[in-house]
Amino acid sequence: MSDAPPVHRSGLTWWKALVTGAVCAVVVNLIVLAVAKLADASLIIVNGGEEHPITVGGVIGASVVPLVAGTGAALLLSLWKLVFLRIAQYTGGGLALLSVAGPLSSGADGGTVAALALMHITLGVMVVTTLELHRRHRLL
Repeated sequence: MSDAPPVHRSGLTWWKALVTGAVCAVVVNLIVLAVAKLADASLIIVNGGEEHPITVGGVIGASVVPLVAGTGAALLLSLWKLVFLRIAQYTGGGLALLSVAGPLSSGADGGTVAALALMHITLGVMVVTTLELHRRHRLL
Protein backbone atom coordinates (compact mmCIF):
# COMPACT_ATOMS: atom_id res chain seq x y z
CA MET A 1 0.00 0.00 0.00
CA SER A 2 1.11 3.49 -0.80
CA ASP A 3 1.29 6.22 1.83
CA ALA A 4 0.81 8.92 -0.80
CA PRO A 5 -2.24 11.11 -0.20
CA PRO A 6 -4.94 11.07 -2.86
CA VAL A 7 -4.65 13.68 -5.59
CA HIS A 8 -6.87 16.70 -4.96
CA ARG A 9 -7.87 18.66 -8.02
CA SER A 10 -7.89 22.40 -7.45
CA GLY A 11 -10.18 23.38 -10.32
CA LEU A 12 -13.82 22.75 -11.15
CA THR A 13 -15.49 20.32 -13.50
CA TRP A 14 -16.69 21.85 -16.76
CA TRP A 15 -20.30 22.34 -15.69
CA LYS A 16 -19.42 23.75 -12.27
CA ALA A 17 -17.00 26.21 -13.86
CA LEU A 18 -19.62 27.24 -16.44
CA VAL A 19 -22.35 27.79 -13.83
CA THR A 20 -19.97 29.62 -11.50
CA GLY A 21 -18.80 31.93 -14.27
CA ALA A 22 -22.32 32.71 -15.47
CA VAL A 23 -23.66 33.38 -11.97
CA CYS A 24 -20.69 35.59 -11.05
CA ALA A 25 -21.00 37.58 -14.30
CA VAL A 26 -24.72 38.14 -13.70
CA VAL A 27 -24.26 39.17 -10.07
CA VAL A 28 -21.44 41.62 -10.79
CA ASN A 29 -23.20 43.12 -13.81
CA LEU A 30 -26.44 43.55 -11.86
CA ILE A 31 -24.47 45.34 -9.14
CA VAL A 32 -22.99 47.62 -11.82
CA LEU A 33 -26.51 48.26 -13.16
CA ALA A 34 -27.81 49.09 -9.66
CA VAL A 35 -24.92 51.48 -9.00
CA ALA A 36 -25.50 53.15 -12.38
CA LYS A 37 -29.19 53.62 -11.51
CA LEU A 38 -28.26 55.09 -8.13
CA ALA A 39 -25.86 57.46 -9.91
CA ASP A 40 -28.73 58.64 -12.14
CA ALA A 41 -27.29 57.28 -15.39
CA SER A 42 -29.95 57.30 -18.11
CA LEU A 43 -29.30 53.65 -19.02
CA ILE A 44 -30.70 54.31 -22.48
CA ILE A 45 -28.89 53.63 -25.74
CA VAL A 46 -30.07 55.35 -28.93
CA ASN A 47 -29.57 53.19 -32.01
CA GLY A 48 -30.98 54.22 -35.36
CA GLY A 49 -33.09 56.92 -33.74
CA GLU A 50 -34.72 54.38 -31.42
CA GLU A 51 -34.23 54.35 -27.67
CA HIS A 52 -33.26 51.04 -26.10
CA PRO A 53 -33.40 50.95 -22.30
CA ILE A 54 -30.94 48.75 -20.43
CA THR A 55 -33.03 46.39 -18.31
CA VAL A 56 -32.34 43.72 -15.70
CA GLY A 57 -33.43 41.03 -18.16
CA GLY A 58 -31.18 42.43 -20.86
CA VAL A 59 -28.20 42.48 -18.50
CA ILE A 60 -28.84 38.89 -17.43
CA GLY A 61 -29.16 37.71 -21.04
CA ALA A 62 -26.13 39.66 -22.22
CA SER A 63 -24.10 38.24 -19.32
CA VAL A 64 -25.11 34.59 -19.62
CA VAL A 65 -25.51 33.90 -23.35
CA PRO A 66 -22.06 34.99 -24.62
CA LEU A 67 -20.28 33.46 -21.63
CA VAL A 68 -22.03 30.10 -21.90
CA ALA A 69 -21.75 29.97 -25.71
CA GLY A 70 -18.09 30.95 -25.89
CA THR A 71 -16.77 29.06 -22.90
CA GLY A 72 -19.01 26.10 -23.69
CA ALA A 73 -17.47 25.85 -27.15
CA ALA A 74 -13.98 26.14 -25.66
CA LEU A 75 -14.74 23.45 -23.11
CA LEU A 76 -15.95 21.11 -25.85
CA LEU A 77 -12.86 21.80 -27.97
CA SER A 78 -10.65 21.17 -24.93
CA LEU A 79 -11.89 17.58 -24.85
CA TRP A 80 -9.93 17.17 -28.07
CA LYS A 81 -6.90 19.37 -27.23
CA LEU A 82 -6.34 21.00 -23.84
CA VAL A 83 -4.58 23.97 -25.45
CA PHE A 84 -7.98 25.31 -26.58
CA LEU A 85 -8.66 26.43 -23.01
CA ARG A 86 -5.69 28.80 -23.08
CA ILE A 87 -6.48 29.98 -26.63
CA ALA A 88 -10.07 30.70 -25.60
CA GLN A 89 -8.89 32.66 -22.56
CA TYR A 90 -6.89 35.03 -24.76
CA THR A 91 -9.57 35.19 -27.44
CA GLY A 92 -12.53 35.65 -25.07
CA GLY A 93 -10.77 38.23 -22.93
CA GLY A 94 -9.57 40.11 -25.99
CA LEU A 95 -12.98 40.12 -27.66
CA ALA A 96 -14.61 41.41 -24.49
CA LEU A 97 -12.09 44.25 -24.31
CA LEU A 98 -12.64 45.06 -27.98
CA SER A 99 -16.41 45.08 -27.42
CA VAL A 100 -15.96 48.03 -25.04
CA ALA A 101 -15.74 50.14 -28.21
CA GLY A 102 -19.51 49.74 -28.59
CA PRO A 103 -20.46 51.55 -25.39
CA LEU A 104 -17.66 54.09 -25.85
CA SER A 105 -19.02 55.08 -29.26
CA SER A 106 -22.70 54.92 -28.32
CA GLY A 107 -23.12 58.61 -27.61
CA ALA A 108 -24.89 57.86 -24.32
CA ASP A 109 -24.32 59.81 -21.12
CA GLY A 110 -21.12 59.19 -19.17
CA GLY A 111 -22.73 57.04 -16.48
CA THR A 112 -24.32 54.74 -19.02
CA VAL A 113 -21.10 54.44 -21.02
CA ALA A 114 -19.09 53.70 -17.87
CA ALA A 115 -21.60 51.08 -16.68
CA LEU A 116 -21.77 49.31 -20.05
CA ALA A 117 -17.99 49.38 -20.49
CA LEU A 118 -17.53 47.88 -17.02
CA MET A 119 -20.11 45.18 -17.83
CA HIS A 120 -18.16 44.22 -20.97
CA ILE A 121 -14.91 44.09 -19.02
CA THR A 122 -16.58 41.99 -16.32
CA LEU A 123 -17.69 39.49 -18.91
CA GLY A 124 -14.15 39.21 -20.26
CA VAL A 125 -12.73 38.67 -16.79
CA MET A 126 -15.32 35.99 -16.11
CA VAL A 127 -14.57 34.18 -19.39
CA VAL A 128 -10.87 34.03 -18.51
CA THR A 129 -11.60 33.02 -14.90
CA THR A 130 -14.16 30.37 -15.85
CA LEU A 131 -11.78 28.72 -18.27
CA GLU A 132 -8.94 28.90 -15.74
CA LEU A 133 -11.08 27.20 -13.11
CA HIS A 134 -11.62 24.26 -15.43
CA ARG A 135 -8.06 24.26 -16.82
CA ARG A 136 -6.69 23.75 -13.31
CA HIS A 137 -9.02 20.78 -12.89
CA ARG A 138 -7.80 19.23 -16.12
CA LEU A 139 -4.09 19.70 -15.42
CA LEU A 140 -3.93 17.23 -12.54
